[in-house]
Amino acid sequence: MSNKLITLSKTSVDITADRPAASRVAEVSARPVDRAVALFSSGYWTAGVIGLGYVGLPLAVAATSAGLGCIGFDVSERLVDRLGSGRSHVGDVTDVRLRAALAGGLDVTSSQARLKDADALVVCVPSPLGRNRQPDLSFIEAAAATVAEVVTPGTLVVLESTTYPGTTEDLFVSAATSSGLALDHDVFVAFSPERVDPGNARSTADIPKVVGGVSAASGAVAAAAYSRLVPAVHQVSSARTAEMTKLLENIYRAVNIGLVNEIAQLAHQLDIDVWEVIDAAATKPFGFQPFYPGPGVGGHCIPLDPQFLAWRAKEARFATRFIDLADQINTTMPDYAAARITDLLNTVGRAVRGARIGLVGVAYKPNVADDRESPAWDLAAILAARGAAITVYDPVVGADRITRRGYHPASTVADLADTDLAVIACDHDTIDWHAIAASAPHIFDTRGAYHHRGITHPHITTL
Repeated sequence: MSNKLITLSKTSVDITADRPAASRVAEVSARPVDRAVALFSSGYWTAGVIGLGYVGLPLAVAATSAGLGCIGFDVSERLVDRLGSGRSHVGDVTDVRLRAALAGGLDVTSSQARLKDADALVVCVPSPLGRNRQPDLSFIEAAAATVAEVVTPGTLVVLESTTYPGTTEDLFVSAATSSGLALDHDVFVAFSPERVDPGNARSTADIPKVVGGVSAASGAVAAAAYSRLVPAVHQVSSARTAEMTKLLENIYRAVNIGLVNEIAQLAHQLDIDVWEVIDAAATKPFGFQPFYPGPGVGGHCIPLDPQFLAWRAKEARFATRFIDLADQINTTMPDYAAARITDLLNTVGRAVRGARIGLVGVAYKPNVADDRESPAWDLAAILAARGAAITVYDPVVGADRITRRGYHPASTVADLADTDLAVIACDHDTIDWHAIAASAPHIFDTRGAYHHRGITHPHITTL
């Protein structure tokens, strides 16, 4: 069946028409949840993805690759035009993959009305923190309003955006039922936390998914839908459990990174190489997982997600002590790195004021062009405020974004020869680390870039 026919299945096409009559009769007489599970277990349905960012676009491409119809919606007409011309803005979706998806039937649009043709509406919009580090639900609330406008009988509604426990029930049940549709009869509502791994080989279609419905029926329908997209589905008892699962996944990382950042500071005071300590501990085949220190934490998850739970906990008069402590350590790591840089410059007879510092790597993690919430920018701002002249070298992020941040981009590694100190803030594999060691007079490595690659040099100092 063509994607066009799938798109029209909710209004004019009997998706059971090519099945035996007895099967069609049984399906018509089944309970609504049974009919929905049968539909979403098949390949005869259309996904509507709301938000075509780093989560939504890979999901839309995965749905199309799985043979489903897919309508990708975004409010940005400029982004939709770019995607429609086959140019991806997401590092994990190449232009080639995007064009293959478009050829396979992916329909990208800024027309909200097109979503009425979708059997499942999957919300993949940003969920940032506000100026006071409180959850900003404005994008999620806008998506809920969109759902209320386009939802039709038989629709599955799933929220994937990271948020606090209770959001799916609070916002999307009311949105899905606002026109008089009945939950678990006409519509089904669930939460499934996004799981993307930027910069690595795993795609959305390779990663197991957790699914939790606002009811048992909604959970069963959502599990059936995701079973068409991913290799394994783990269904939990509720949407709140699924929402909490996402927060735990990233809080686990934030707390352990906070721990190792504190250990790194202590190891420096005791004149111990923390990188050697971590390597040694990692030889234990049980009870230990290595985490690594750095100039802070960045990206769209680790610095932000724990604060959703901490904020919710405050409403419940509960103190999230581990979360708060880890956040304090991680958010002050740029200041700690700046203090170490100041000390290092002093040892070579230079003050920070007037020093020429080359900042190498400003993405939040290696091998991605994403610099959201990157601690490298915080470190750059601290050093610049102290009078240092900052040059930034990051061939992955690119000169345009560096310039927009107000810093001078270095075009080659050779430009670092004119600096007093090179500071490694992100260790992309594509960077020529030997060339940097040969060019820069001194190096402060906050990421263990040289340690991990077995490169030694007398003028390299590690965090």
